[in-house]
Amino acid sequence: MSEELATGPKESPPAPRAGPREVWKKGGRLLSVLLAVNVLLLACTLISGGAFNKVAVYDTDVFALLTTMMLLAALWILFYLLRTVRCPDAVPYRDAHAGPIWLRGGLVLFGICTLVMDVFKTGYYSSFFECQSAIKILHPLTQAVFVIIQTYFLWVSAKDCIHIHLDLTRCGLMFTLTTNLAIWMAAVVDESVHQAYSHSSSHSNASHSRPAPDPKRMGSRVGGDCPCNTAVCQVFQQGYFYLYPFNIEYSLFASTMLYVMWKNVGRLLASSTHEHGHSPSWVSLFQETFFAGPVLGLVLLMLGLAVFIIYGVQVSGEGGHTQQALVIYYSFNIVCLGLMTLVSLSGSVIYRFDRRAMDHHKNPTRTLDVALLMGAALGQYAISYYSIVAVVVGMPRDMLGALSLAHALLMIAQHTFQNAFIIESLHRGPPGAELHGLPPREPCLTFANLDALHTLPACPATPRWVDPSQTGPQEAMAIILAPRGHWRRRYLKDISLFLLLCNIILWIMPAFGARPHFSNKVEVDFYGYSLWAAIVNICLPFGIFYRMHAVSSLLEVYVLS
Repeated sequence: MSEELATGPKESPPAPRAGPREVWKKGGRLLSVLLAVNVLLLACTLISGGAFNKVAVYDTDVFALLTTMMLLAALWILFYLLRTVRCPDAVPYRDAHAGPIWLRGGLVLFGICTLVMDVFKTGYYSSFFECQSAIKILHPLTQAVFVIIQTYFLWVSAKDCIHIHLDLTRCGLMFTLTTNLAIWMAAVVDESVHQAYSHSSSHSNASHSRPAPDPKRMGSRVGGDCPCNTAVCQVFQQGYFYLYPFNIEYSLFASTMLYVMWKNVGRLLASSTHEHGHSPSWVSLFQETFFAGPVLGLVLLMLGLAVFIIYGVQVSGEGGHTQQALVIYYSFNIVCLGLMTLVSLSGSVIYRFDRRAMDHHKNPTRTLDVALLMGAALGQYAISYYSIVAVVVGMPRDMLGALSLAHALLMIAQHTFQNAFIIESLHRGPPGAELHGLPPREPCLTFANLDALHTLPACPATPRWVDPSQTGPQEAMAIILAPRGHWRRRYLKDISLFLLLCNIILWIMPAFGARPHFSNKVEVDFYGYSLWAAIVNICLPFGIFYRMHAVSSLLEVYVLS
């Protein structure tokens, strides 16, 4: 709707100047993208180099780079906030679709967990300050300051369409986005190395050769010169590793919001879009549902938590119950993925009867959501296809191989049908945007007495008059009829909430350490540990991000339904 207004009479006068402005916008974007690519490649080189034992890059080098990037990004954010406060005309327009309340709320939640992680990390490195570099303590403190400043910045400025110092703003936003991506990559690499070390420690008698982390590079996490012997140190160590998933999601949420801000630099919108947006009323959030979706989703969420706990206990234990834990884990995932596939497919079928018009207007937020959904799903697609090849070619003759094959096939189907449902939902117009030329909906009220018309509540539909002789006495009579599409909207809301809750539990399991890819020997025996670990460590972070991004998109689908 905002784009319709933007093409109205208000923007027609500056049309002659649109050409030069658009050319300069592309030049500024190219400059900022080149800056981001170069900085990101430098960060990737140091971070990935620090993950290998034979490369003379240590975690102190990575911490120094990240600390410098966060300080520069924080200084630019403060400059941006000060500049926009002093210049009231700097932000003449605000994008109503950018930075919805649930996205900013999720950013604040993950930011708080990141601050707790920084406290644990500071306490962990402070436990042996005498044998550690000062940068290891400075890094979490700097990250805490950066998270506070950036969270406030995105909360108040996520909708800005700034119109001053365009090139400087684009470069600053891209540099801040690159900083978040570098933090995300460092966290993913650190967590992957930790998972590999934990797995190699618990399977030290296995026949496969596994790369052992270098004690000097990994510090006291694996021993080395600064052992973590005290109970407080071990609490800090385990605490900040369990909080890594929140730090990872915070960086990705911030990156998506910064990208939308970058796209909105210099954008022209109508002034009436200031207050328009999709903000759900928390009082009526669950009123227009059948409650079947939320209830079933909550049941699967609780069952998933129980399965996750059982899996973690049995796999890490010494009783030899790994195969039983994998059977329980795969069985739950197969049931959950099967239900999600059927529900997503039914939602797409319902849209075949939906009369709402498709929204084809320019919307950077929606374009980014679709691109991230499709791109992040590739990670899980890759893991699934590798698993299918290993099972089919290797031909294991046991239940675990069959469960692994069914799990991989359902994972592909679930991602495909869920993406189709979400993308079509995001392109649907809001309720009331029916296609032209279709017959009108049923009237809401049918009156039998003309004199009673002004005494009854107003109805959005046009009243239809009926012969009094057909309805009995001369008295007012109102028949409340629900609109034809009402059940479809309620069913779509149930579908959205069910898929939302299922994606949450499917995010929790891998984000907090469930790695059946390594416990299941089918892929490890077929590809070898080194190749399979590289595949999983590269692709799984995208699959984890897909789940949380799907949660955000499904919440918007719920509101739009």
